[in-house]
Parts: sequence; structure tokens; C-alpha cells
Amino acid sequence: MGSLSANINLPFQPEELDDDDDVYSNYESSALYRMLPANAKEYVAQSPHLLEYLQMFPVNLYGIPLFFSELKRDLKSMENPNVIYPVNEFTFIHIFPDQEDVRNYYIPIEPSFLHSVAEAMPLIEKKLVDLIDVLEEDPITEDERRKVLKRVLREVIYIKKPNETYAQLTGDTGEGNADSGGIKGKLVKFLNTDFSSPDKGDADKFKKIPQTPDGKVILTMGEFRSIEYLLIRDKIEMGILNPFLADPYNEDITCDGVGPIFVEHKIFSGLKSAVEFKNSDEIDNFVIKMAERIRRPITFRNPIVDATLPDGSRINIVYGTEISKHGSNFTIRKFAEEPSSILQLIEWKTTDYLVAGYMWICIEFGMSLFMSGETASGKTTSLNALTTFIAPESKIVTIEDTPELTVPHKNWTRQVSKGKGKGEGSGGDITMFDLLRAALRQRPNYILVGEIRGSEGAVAFGAMQTGHPVMSTFHAASVEKLIQRLCSDPINIPMTHVDNLNIVIIQSAVRRPSGGTVRRMLSINELVGYDPESGGFSFVAIFVWNPITDEFDFPGRGSSYLLENKIATLLGVPDHKKSEMYFEVEKRAKILQRLHKAGYIGFWDLYYMLTKVKKQGLIKIEF
Repeated sequence: MGSLSANINLPFQPEELDDDDDVYSNYESSALYRMLPANAKEYVAQSPHLLEYLQMFPVNLYGIPLFFSELKRDLKSMENPNVIYPVNEFTFIHIFPDQEDVRNYYIPIEPSFLHSVAEAMPLIEKKLVDLIDVLEEDPITEDERRKVLKRVLREVIYIKKPNETYAQLTGDTGEGNADSGGIKGKLVKFLNTDFSSPDKGDADKFKKIPQTPDGKVILTMGEFRSIEYLLIRDKIEMGILNPFLADPYNEDITCDGVGPIFVEHKIFSGLKSAVEFKNSDEIDNFVIKMAERIRRPITFRNPIVDATLPDGSRINIVYGTEISKHGSNFTIRKFAEEPSSILQLIEWKTTDYLVAGYMWICIEFGMSLFMSGETASGKTTSLNALTTFIAPESKIVTIEDTPELTVPHKNWTRQVSKGKGKGEGSGGDITMFDLLRAALRQRPNYILVGEIRGSEGAVAFGAMQTGHPVMSTFHAASVEKLIQRLCSDPINIPMTHVDNLNIVIIQSAVRRPSGGTVRRMLSINELVGYDPESGGFSFVAIFVWNPITDEFDFPGRGSSYLLENKIATLLGVPDHKKSEMYFEVEKRAKILQRLHKAGYIGFWDLYYMLTKVKKQGLIKIEF
């Protein structure tokens, strides 16, 4: 298969460099290396191509970038970030300021950055194909394919030592090793070249590639690292998307057509990358190959693909200029390997300890809730964080059209819809409606639905009526709008049944006075019931976010229908002691605070400790 490549458009003029500099053998002798901070020197020792990038970066004009091993949220306030951080052992990201635009630059630094390997790549690919054709083994997994590719690459390559000349190795004058105008010329040539499949008819061009008498292609260590990285990246992995997908700070990766790839970054917000597509043909070819890679081919007849990438991220691809006037486009919503915990949400001020203590009690005692808000308000992240409050002995069934939820419980059934059918049993498709109906026969303690938006809503409310608690996300910006949508097509819940849903959390992405966008739970609401006289539905805002203080008020203290009438009744609490339920909320808030201070912040660590807390009887409610 062809490569998944694009062009790189640097936002600065590269420095002229000495072509004889070999950072792979003597990086310590570099004057720039000696100026680097200690952590940057460690990165260079492991990945010398980072020093190559810094050597061509105009340090005199912009200064040496700041190096971070991880990014803290307080960096959000940095006005002109000139920052480099690692995303894996091979790749670094440079955040570089743009004085003319609100979006700063996002520059992936890869081993292939400075080495012009475009001429040698077709010959190497041809030699690799010849070798792989005679292999007896048949690599199946990606790991096996990586190992085979690395092994056979070593068989067709000779790595030139710093003191060796091409003339010595080839047995001729070495004229086939033209400099292409020094390292800057190589850089310009590389940045504007796509790697295609070998052209078997271009034998004359192959003659110019330096080879040993036994036919091995001669490369410097830098060129070899570049070739090895590119082959694995483009033939096995996700091509130019690799750095974007490897970066844990990216939330969304978007290409709107011809132009740059954009990212929504957890720390530096909206950024434009140095990776761009120059014309419609380039991006058309890219999305076709990407769709083939994820085994969801795209055509003019079926120009839209919704799929899941190997790492679990969600991707939407739209193909062709007929329906996308700027050319094909794609959007990726990144999948986090470890979900955010409720304590991380508290750190980010999405919620607070009292709200979390209240939610802990409600979820433990089987209250149904909807996490509601606009697109990209963080609904799924918050819903997932709340799953740690479900009793550890519970059986949980999750139902999604694209798998996003991660549940910490061992007794977890994960179900995903199949196909595009809208109705029950349409053409072999398995819909959310089908899965939800099947889940009711599996005796779950909790049902989690990725998003309720259609006929499955009626089944979800049926489940609540029969005592199966349901948690889901929902698109509505207020409780009133949520009730309107529930009672309208296509969900059509009778108004008198809406109070089977106990809690609605409204969450939103809001802009703060500093100019940054943050996610906040605007209100936590209890649904009380339908009033037939007024024809309206009553609900109580138990917690409300205060935009002035950026803290959460507790107006529902002393008037919680769920704590006093539902949960207290379940526990057999006498009427005169029902007010003590609010002390339980405070008690659990303090437990979460202590766990936070003790460092149990991660999703899995927190779940483990909450299980331990329950087992030791520390949250037992007694009156």
C-alpha cells in the first residue's frame, strides 16, 4: 500500500547547517547541545534527531524552547508558548507561537524530519518486497510485521560509519551521492516529497543510489533511522497521523480539506499543525488509504465513514468535493487510554468534592441520571468518571454505537451496535434499540448507554420503570429542553414517565474572563414529578455553578427529594433523622479529599481505593 503522507510547512526560515555534522555519532561536541537544559540533553541522547531539529531552528531569533516531560494545566496561561515535549521515544511536539493568529503552531518532530530519503525509498522498497516474497513465515499481528520489517531492512542496508567514504564502500568515485545543496536542500526536498510505491521502470534513477558491491543500499545512521521509522509509520501504522494520535494532550484532530491539520489541545487549546495538504487530490488519496487501513473502504457511492481507529479513537471521514467543497475531510476524537477520574475533574474545576459526594450516594443507591449538554462539553468524560461510584460488586452493561466508555468493574458486558440501520432488525443490523432490549434480559445492576437520541430512549425509560438504573449522555442545553426532546419524536416518552429519570447534570464548555474555554457542570438537578394542573414538570437545582466565584453553590441543602424521600426511605431512616443525609454527603466529600491528598488521583487507583473504603465499612450509613 502507498504511504499516508502529506507536506510540512514550517512557520520559520530554517538555519543553514554544516552538512558534515553527524549528531548520531558526536552530538556531545555540538555547542548547542552544551547549552541545552539537563532534561533536553537526555532526550537528545536517546533521539539525536531532536538536536538536528534544534540546529535548524532559529534559536538566536526565538530562543531555546522550554522542555517539559509532561504538561501541567497552569501552562494554559502562557501567552507565547515556545515549548517542546515528548509523546513517545521517537517523536516530540514543538508548540510555536504565531503573533498574527489566535492559533499557535503544532510541529511534530520525527526521525524523518531532516533526511532526504525520497530517492532511496523506492529502491529499498523494491529490495524489501523481493526479500519478503521468499519468507517462509507469514506475519499476522502488527508486532510480528514490525519485527519482520526491521529484520529484512537490516539485510538490504549498509550503515555508513562516520570515517568511511562512499568511494570506499561502492568501489567508485561516489558520484551517486550528490549533496542536493547541503542539509537545507535536503530538508526542503524532503518536506515537499511524498513517498510512493517503487517505480520498477526507473532503473537509471536506482543507479544513482550508492550501493555496496553486494547490492546493499548505503545510508548514514540518520538516514537509516529515518527509513526505518517511515516504513513502519507508513506501511503498518497510521502514517502522518502517528504523532497526533500518540500525543495524550490532543482531544480532537481535524482536517477541513485543503490546508493544515488542526488540533484541539488540552493545554494550548486550538492549534494549527505544520502538516498540510496542498490540493484536493492529496487529501482524497490520503483518506482513501486511511479508510483502507481501518478496513472501512470509502467510495463516491458511500462517501461517509464512521469508524474506530486501532487505538480506540473515533474517526469520521467525508470523501470527495461533491459534498465537501474544500476537498475530503476527517475528524478524529481521541481516545484516552486511562479515563479521567472524578478527582481529576475536581482538579480541573469541572465539579467539586461536595457534588462528587452527593453523586457517590445517589449512584450507589441506583439513581438513574443523564449527563446532558452540547457537543464537546465533556459529557462522556464526566459520565465515565462517575462509574467509579457504582458499587464494585455490580454487573454493568454498556451499550454504544462507538465504544468510548471504560468501566472499572470486573463484571462488565460491553455491547456495540452494528451497521447503519435505523429500525429494529433492519437488514442484519444490530441497533442500540436491539442491544438495550437484550440487556434487560441480562439482569444488570446498571445500564450505561453511550448516548440516547432515538427509539432506544423509550426502552431506557422502560428499564428504569422496572428497576434497572440507567446512566447516559444526552444532547440538550437545559433541563427544560431535555424534557421537551424526551417527550417529542422520535423518543416520545409520556410526560408522566419522565420522573423515572432521577438526576440531570447539565454540563457545558464555557468561556472564562481569561479568554480560555473550560468545562463545567452548570447544574445538578433532581427531577421531582409532573404537575397535571399546570401541565409542567418540576425539578430542583441541588448544585449550581457560580460563574463569578467559579465555585459550586449548594442551594438544595435541606430540600433534596432524592436524599430525603428516596434514599433515606430505602435505608429505613426515620423522618426526624432524614436531614442527617446531608452530613453523609459531607463525609464522602472529605473521604474523596483525603484520597486526593494521598495521591490516589488516577481512574484505576481511585476505583481500587473506593472498593477498599467500602469493604472496610467506612461509608456504611447508620442511624
